[in-house]
Amino acid sequence: MATPRKRPRSYDPARTRAAVFAQLGHVRDAVRTLGPEQFALPTRLGDWTVRELVAHIGMALTAVHRAVDRPAPPKRDVQVVEWVFATSSNAAAIDDFTRRLAADHPDLGAHLADIEERLRALLAEHPGGRLLETNAGALPLDDYLVTRTVELVVHTDDLNAAVPGLGIPHDRQALAAATRLLADALAVKAPGGSTEVRVPPYAVVQCVEGPRHTRGTPPNVVETDPLTWIRLATGRLTWADAVTEAEVGASGERADLGGLLPLLS
Repeated sequence: MATPRKRPRSYDPARTRAAVFAQLGHVRDAVRTLGPEQFALPTRLGDWTVRELVAHIGMALTAVHRAVDRPAPPKRDVQVVEWVFATSSNAAAIDDFTRRLAADHPDLGAHLADIEERLRALLAEHPGGRLLETNAGALPLDDYLVTRTVELVVHTDDLNAAVPGLGIPHDRQALAAATRLLADALAVKAPGGSTEVRVPPYAVVQCVEGPRHTRGTPPNVVETDPLTWIRLATGRLTWADAVTEAEVGASGERADLGGLLPLLS
């Protein structure tokens, strides 16, 4: 993995916290409408059902509690973008924990409401600069919350794909933070300035080695919408399918990102 850029993107802590709670609220309200048949539906995440998927969303948020419960590391040693490349390191443990949570919490709507209440109390007690030991390394609490927007946005989309007509909305700020973090991860994975990746209205990054443009329209351009970008970056959609279905526009000899995706899986 390449070294993150010297000036990493900053995220407004108040907006990030509001985004986490807004997206969690959307999911919680939708989950309360689900019946046994819908909880038993398959998802695009292996053999997880909707029940396991919802339990995993809760687990992704209680990860904040678990990190705060551990001793604070002595110093920060990673940038938030590096979290993207550390998410698959303990997939087996995550799967086991998720299944146990799904079995232990028959009322998942109430479970998510309890998680929300506890998270609000935790954030009121701990400063945003409090360092946490995460799966990626030592990060401040406020930066770790940015990664929770990715979890919430990605799995909201998974829920919508699994349950016909569910239609959980995406909070604009949560979608923006998730889009930007994953776009920055692409620039870290493939540093350079030959290709411009545009995900309006939230992100534009330069990436891929080669001649750097300095003015006018870049010779290599990729453009798509936020949800399509997130699906590409997380392996929910292949590059070939996105191009075939005209869900992404790509022009120039260095505009094929198929070999660089997904970033997170």
